[in-house]
Amino acid sequence: MAASSHTQVLDLYWTMLRESKHFSAYIYRTYAIRRIRNAFRENKNVKDAVEIQTLVNKAKRDLGMIR
Repeated sequence: MAASSHTQVLDLYWTMLRESKHFSAYIYRTYAIRRIRNAFRENKNVKDAVEIQTLVNKAKRDLGMIR
């Protein structure tokens, strides 16, 4: 993974976690945090640049829903 995409992915990860902490309901908040962590863990070994970009775009859409 290129350094710029690595930075982009980490920034997206922390932004998603930060935004999910704004849910007022405990159940929604913990579910969102668990799903974000699991999704990033499952895809941490992806090396294909096209697949990484697809996953980043999906995460950005999900971030839009969280906000």
